[in-house]
Amino acid sequence: MSRNADNWLLRVTNLTKIYGEPNENTVDQTGPKFNSNICPETDSIVACADISFDLYPGEVLGIVGESGSGKSTVVKLLYFDMEKTGGAAWLKPYADGSIDMLSESNQKKRFIRNNLMGMVYQNPRDGLNFNFTSGGNIAEKLIMAGNYHVGEIRGRASDLLNKTEVPVLRMDDRPANFSGGMQQRVQISKAIANNPPLLFLDEVTTGLDVSVQAKVLDLIRELQQDLGIAMIVVSHDLSVIRMLTDRTIVMKNGRIVESGLTDQILQDPQHEYSQLLVSSLL
Repeated sequence: MSRNADNWLLRVTNLTKIYGEPNENTVDQTGPKFNSNICPETDSIVACADISFDLYPGEVLGIVGESGSGKSTVVKLLYFDMEKTGGAAWLKPYADGSIDMLSESNQKKRFIRNNLMGMVYQNPRDGLNFNFTSGGNIAEKLIMAGNYHVGEIRGRASDLLNKTEVPVLRMDDRPANFSGGMQQRVQISKAIANNPPLLFLDEVTTGLDVSVQAKVLDLIRELQQDLGIAMIVVSHDLSVIRMLTDRTIVMKNGRIVESGLTDQILQDPQHEYSQLLVSSLL
């Protein structure tokens, strides 16, 4: 992981998502100090507000917090699954980081998403087409990025399935016939099909058996080390954050309450909410 002030891969500034009709007081009347993300004046919901951070090439950043803290909203905004209310984000491999990607046209967002990013969702159904075969799902990602060579696509699909420990013999089976852990591994294969510099992982082990969780986490760690992909890992589970991440952001009620090196946050958390999260793990 290489890191200096100018070497960022992703820069996010004041990212905000509000549901409903906010007024000028909405952001100021919500957040951790009010222990609520619902505006008392308008009932609008501040899913996240003023989220700012840099991510460096090859770095793994964790976003941790309880359900409703806004952590999944952040990655869904950055992957264009949702429209922002405010804020900006720049990705170095896109226009050399000179254009706010969140303000681009839908066509340009599709290009960024298909070529420069991957996403692994909590529920494989959100990331896979269950009407396609496992190989077909990987092909879909490659075709959207402009690769139409059938032989190359099948070769890449079998390489990826091999890498993620899905039997290549099952390349023409549908994910509906796979176990939850295997569906997640196919989803990871699809997400990394185009060698994206940035991968989002949203609660990827939630709902899996403990033994399967461990295998999926080992796989993610190995892929990160082999491919050097920068990752943003969203989880409510600090043991996942501890295993995978270099730095961590702690969120509560849609705001960042603490950020720092993962080891430092787990060993010496400063914010009372972080302390509560860490003590619940011990």
